[in-house]
Amino acid sequence: MKEVRIVGVPEHFNLPWHMAMEDRMFEDRGIDLQWTDVPEGTGRMCQMLKDGEADLAIILTEGVVKSISEGNPAKIIQEFIATPLQWGIHVGSKSDFKAISELQSAKAAISRFGSGSHLMAYVNAQNEGWSTDQLQFEVINNLGGAVEALTSGTADYFMWEHFTTKPLVDNGTFRRLGDCPTPWPCFVIAATDRFLAEQPSAAQHILEVINDYTLEFKQIPSIDRTLANEYGQQLEDIQEWLSITQWSQKQLPSSSLKKVQETLHSLGLVKSILPEEQILKNF
Repeated sequence: MKEVRIVGVPEHFNLPWHMAMEDRMFEDRGIDLQWTDVPEGTGRMCQMLKDGEADLAIILTEGVVKSISEGNPAKIIQEFIATPLQWGIHVGSKSDFKAISELQSAKAAISRFGSGSHLMAYVNAQNEGWSTDQLQFEVINNLGGAVEALTSGTADYFMWEHFTTKPLVDNGTFRRLGDCPTPWPCFVIAATDRFLAEQPSAAQHILEVINDYTLEFKQIPSIDRTLANEYGQQLEDIQEWLSITQWSQKQLPSSSLKKVQETLHSLGLVKSILPEEQILKNF
């Protein structure tokens, strides 16, 4: 049995992995898949890949592309979610801010530098026509840190996945001013170069198993209720999320990678645009 360490956020996107593990489908392929939840998100997962603490990550596309561009020895081996992520833009319930346009000089809470919450603040600023030189950040590590920062006023706004934060909007902790969708497919599967060199067949087997699950995931009877119960969501929110979310069984398209790199480069977040083969690994 080959041990493989995989990391991902504790969010509804990743339920197919947990179902496959519960069904021992990876074990049937001779793989002991060890999952670790990383609530801090993509910035932390990039560091874990770089430090050799993880072999695989289910990770935000823009975050891992930036990290690879900065020398992280890893590759994207497949697109995981083919649709955009809906980034809710949140303020504290007692905040004076009423519209996204008012946040130009405000401080953004981010889980860490290089995370999706950090990078998407730049994308949102670009969408709004703001100068990105003026952006201010407060590192809060995770969702709990964001609640504390927006409640105490050490940060003004926080960008996080719309449906994950919906319960905090419903209970009055946050107010959502709007959404900022990613201009590209949101999640990919990334692997370290070392893992790909040492266990290429294991990587292929893992993709085969998860692709079998994601291909029919939305057709599983009562999957909406399962997701709502598992992740503390309202059923109608999960149904809306399922309607706009599409899992992928293919490599990230070249056109999507090009858009991510060009956007990051235009924002000054990466120094150069890399050849595709330095970022994508095809089997």
